[in-house]
Amino acid sequence: MRIGIFAGQDDLAEVIELARTAEAQGFDSFWLPQIFSLDAIGTQTLIGHVVPRIELGTAVVPTFPRHPVALAGQALTASVASGGRFTLGIGLSHRLVVEDMLGYSYAKPVRHLREYLAALVPLLAGEAADVTGETLSAHAALAVPGAGPVPVLVAALGPKMLALAGEQTSGTITWMTGPRTIAEHIVPTITEAAAAAGTGEPRVVSALPVAVTDDAAAVKAQAAKVFSIYGILPSYRAMLDREGAAGPEDVALIGTESEVRAGIERLRDGGATDFVAVEFSRDPAVATATRDLLRSLL
Repeated sequence: MRIGIFAGQDDLAEVIELARTAEAQGFDSFWLPQIFSLDAIGTQTLIGHVVPRIELGTAVVPTFPRHPVALAGQALTASVASGGRFTLGIGLSHRLVVEDMLGYSYAKPVRHLREYLAALVPLLAGEAADVTGETLSAHAALAVPGAGPVPVLVAALGPKMLALAGEQTSGTITWMTGPRTIAEHIVPTITEAAAAAGTGEPRVVSALPVAVTDDAAAVKAQAAKVFSIYGILPSYRAMLDREGAAGPEDVALIGTESEVRAGIERLRDGGATDFVAVEFSRDPAVATATRDLLRSLL
């Protein structure tokens, strides 16, 4: 199992330094979210130019409001800057963001993603897009010198989304999804779709909050506050319900070194190909113990 680090959106110089440290410590990958702060692909483009070896990814860039031609140009540029080490993670975001904040329609999200991938995937493979769809159209080609194919991962949780990911992309990246749900729902669904489409074994990247501590109750209470929104958003709420979890703190990997290690091993045994750690505790002792455990798994 590959082990990666999921960084928050901080000062640009600090994020670049976090990537340098993750690479120096031997981690396999370094991921950034697209939230209301730094541009994730732009930041990874800068990192790729100065940090020479680690895989760089987004988890995830929302498709709204980015046209696939524009997003493909960004991703191919990041790939050139990193020497082919960039992985593009995309997702639909949430109705709250797409409709209430941005003013776009979220009426047909699966159709939107199907049409989006039909344009995006060829562009990232150096081919022309030729799509006339209900939610978008794209008739264009890109010429980015030095760019190779860019793998795509989809933040897929529901059956239809997982089927799309398996049919058209390299795999999925999950969030707030526990080990039982990975083993019984995510991996079988995407693997079946990939086998039917002949796209090969899908990559399944599992991202979860993680903290090594002897005071699990206190750190779980902290996690419940930090990640409370994910207990409300419908797509994540559905995964928590599948797992039988009351809230995000119940799928977070929080506990002693042996307990957290066992949690990561459960993800591996359930078919996850990667674990990406979200280190959320600002307690120096917890942060050090967590990073030490993650390094021991490399």
